[in-house]
Amino acid sequence: MIPVFIGTTLLVYYMVFALPGDPIAALFGDRQPPQAVIDTLRSQYNLDQPFWVQYGLFLKNLFTFNLGNDFTGQPIAATLARVFPVTAMLAIEALIIQAVFGVAFGVFAGLRRGGWFDSTVLVASLVVIAVPTFVLGFVFQLVFGVQLGWAKPTVGANANWGNLLLPAVVLGLVSFAYVLRLTRASVSEGMNADFVRTATAKGLSRPRVVLAHILRNSLIPVVTYLGANLGGLMGGAIVTEGIFNVPGVGNKLYQAVLRSEGPTIVSIVSVLVLVFVVANLLVDLLYAWLDPRIRYDQ
Repeated sequence: MIPVFIGTTLLVYYMVFALPGDPIAALFGDRQPPQAVIDTLRSQYNLDQPFWVQYGLFLKNLFTFNLGNDFTGQPIAATLARVFPVTAMLAIEALIIQAVFGVAFGVFAGLRRGGWFDSTVLVASLVVIAVPTFVLGFVFQLVFGVQLGWAKPTVGANANWGNLLLPAVVLGLVSFAYVLRLTRASVSEGMNADFVRTATAKGLSRPRVVLAHILRNSLIPVVTYLGANLGGLMGGAIVTEGIFNVPGVGNKLYQAVLRSEGPTIVSIVSVLVLVFVVANLLVDLLYAWLDPRIRYDQ
């Protein structure tokens, strides 16, 4: 976890550092501020220091929970505390949708491989994967938000679980298709395993064989994907949050990129990387429960 965290933040910090232009000069637009003001701001944000000094100061502030201020003077920590829970709700809701429905549809398709249900969900999942997320977002916003009125077309400042349902569906739809196809393939393969034939020969009921033997062993690749996808959902919410006007991390990250706010960008990415590595740690721990052959004390 530590090498991944440091390596990722270093890479992102370097890419932000290498961006062309002067972010301090960009704050004033077409106006030309006094050189003394520019020098003071550059010194305040350590922009007059070499790259390695800037990165070292960033790590020091990060490990002491002092993220500093953005270029507008607002504390970055306060901004993250305001926008991070919104994106967390959006990502968790999308993760639940894709996990519950993706696994359920995948199990039914895998158990009835070659049937009409299997063929239908395979074709539908390919369509969902092929259509870009921003197209799905605008279509869902128009149909379910404007024409049918089933959900609010835009979230705005009132971001709660109910208002985030429509953008969560859009955000998790592509991953739902992957979870469905992955579960279907794992279940289809597991049905021909020796331990399944043994359990059936012992007289176990069909539901018990499916739930206790086929599904449990088939969930390992699915859980791996879901764990890696949690960080991707939070980081990939920029398009969805922009379409539905969700005041979350994606919107703030997009604004920070436009203003070349290096401290804000790297701070947000650092939080997303931390979420990613913690989620993968939890996935590794779940392996031992899903597969009794896996033990971490050996």
